[in-house]
Amino acid sequence: MKKIVFITLIMINLNAMAQNTMSPELLLKLGRVSTLGLSKDGKNIVYKVDFPSVEENASNSKFYTSPINGGTPTEIKDTKELLNNKNVSADGKYIVYDDEVKIDKVHGKDFYSELEKSNVQIYNGLDYRHWDKWNEGKFNHVFYKENKDDSVGIDILKGENFDSPQKPFGGDEDYIWSPDSKSILYVCKKKSGTAYATSTNTDIYEYNLETKKTINRTEGNLGYDTQPKFSPTGNLTWLQMKRDGYEADKNDIIVNFKGMNINLTANWDGTVESFLWSVDGKKVYFQAPIDGTIQLFEVDFPGLTKKLPQVIQLTNGDFDIASLVSLSGENIIVTRTDINHAAEIYSYNLKKKTWHQLSNVNTETYKNLALSKTERRYVTTTDGKKMLVWVILPPNFDASKKYPTLLYCQGGPQSPLTQFYSFRWNFQLMAANGYIVVAPNRRGMQGHGVEWNEQISKDWGGQVMDDYLSAIDDISKEKYVDKTRLGCIGASYGGYSVYYLAGIHNNRFKTFIAHDGVFNTQSMFGTTEEIFFNYWDFGGAYWEKDNATAQKAYTKFNPINFVDKWNTPILIIQGGNDFRVPIGQAQEAFQAAQMLSIKSRLLYFPEENHWILKPQNALVWQREFYKWLKETL
Repeated sequence: MKKIVFITLIMINLNAMAQNTMSPELLLKLGRVSTLGLSKDGKNIVYKVDFPSVEENASNSKFYTSPINGGTPTEIKDTKELLNNKNVSADGKYIVYDDEVKIDKVHGKDFYSELEKSNVQIYNGLDYRHWDKWNEGKFNHVFYKENKDDSVGIDILKGENFDSPQKPFGGDEDYIWSPDSKSILYVCKKKSGTAYATSTNTDIYEYNLETKKTINRTEGNLGYDTQPKFSPTGNLTWLQMKRDGYEADKNDIIVNFKGMNINLTANWDGTVESFLWSVDGKKVYFQAPIDGTIQLFEVDFPGLTKKLPQVIQLTNGDFDIASLVSLSGENIIVTRTDINHAAEIYSYNLKKKTWHQLSNVNTETYKNLALSKTERRYVTTTDGKKMLVWVILPPNFDASKKYPTLLYCQGGPQSPLTQFYSFRWNFQLMAANGYIVVAPNRRGMQGHGVEWNEQISKDWGGQVMDDYLSAIDDISKEKYVDKTRLGCIGASYGGYSVYYLAGIHNNRFKTFIAHDGVFNTQSMFGTTEEIFFNYWDFGGAYWEKDNATAQKAYTKFNPINFVDKWNTPILIIQGGNDFRVPIGQAQEAFQAAQMLSIKSRLLYFPEENHWILKPQNALVWQREFYKWLKETL
């Protein structure tokens, strides 16, 4: 009898453990995996794990190696001896690196040396600030030097007020050695001031070490040229967007072969994120959005034959291949996520079509959690199209109960809504707090063809708003959805969507949350830093009175013109260092809500940009998010 009771108690305890759910505090404790590459001998994957510390308000990093065939990871202190350095030339003579160089005069003391205590900044063109930093006249430049400690570096952009690596997010992937060690290739947008802020025309330049001359390898293309790599047979390869000013254009793989540029993905209806060459140089592997996920593809390299390159999808499943790492024999090493799991490292066998998990940073944590259930749903839109909608159900979901439901509005506006794992907009956490999440792949999402992706440009308040309402109305037909407790949430373009829907929702929603959202398209044009984006997506400037497309963006599609219809509580969140969607957008929205006597709250993070990066701020964000929902929904 005692034995039976003992076993029963064990089972009860195990069951209780399995019923734990994600919390904001636990989310902040998860390790965040990023790969560094294969070891020199090709036997191990080397990676870093960042562990946020709420107490220290910072992240602590640890480094590991793990056998590529599976096995126990080993913590290491230094990675330099384990990894090949891509920045060392093939002949071993030189090393390439980047550093910041002061070029332009900006500060008062730059012009008036005797006034050292002045803190004025003087600008004669745009690009006076970018992302979350003001332009202080300093630029990223590429240097090279002899591969020894006491050598002096040579600046290959000497005197030029251009950036390479590209700001704000470029790194050493923006420059590479040629296979013969005779030249350095680098990505750069050789425009400055207003021209820089209104263009996406980056090019790939080649600097010759012997002649000291630079040539433009992609001069004929007007859009982005990025991610330069050489094939195993020495052919320059890169990603290319064709149109200047369109940051979300179709991204194609281009190979320069015998003087000809071959577009390997021209006839494929999708957009590439990153790529790797096969060891024999006959195929290119790449990752791309497809039907609400990010999967692995391959494309043949046909050379100069008339044969059209064939794109083949290699993987399937409700997960994202978050990054490509490297090839190892028959295996390709990647990181993978899904809505219930943060990134871990996997190998995928290209012949056997099998997966093997190489890292288990958060595996034990997830074992003790009751996970949410993710369902695909296809909704018919108002124009007769089929739209994928992700529906995330709470752990231990019971269809006989009624649940409050959140419509999630994705940012971008042209970013894919896939099986990503966010440490802010975390669907697993929302579901764990008892909310159903409805996440539509509305117009503008990548992974559903180029036409679907492009339909949102110049139509921010058009068909996409019908897509949102079609999604929430369809899900609301289910008996387990509490139609009296619907909320609408989103950031960036998703924040714009919240502001816009707040004026047209016809009392569908009981609460709204907008983070760094566009509230006034006219003042957004006047204060954001990447002007090319607004020119493309709004169709022009607000003063172009004869431009019907632009005027629609500043009138019909401007949320401020529907504020008189606002009648619902709204939480407004804003980063003080967000120059993409500046603080005035949140101030205008909050002031309007307050003057209309609508229950509203402003959550202001003075030192955060378009994201929330500091652990303590991230925890406040999560607690305030759910506090607001509890108050209003």
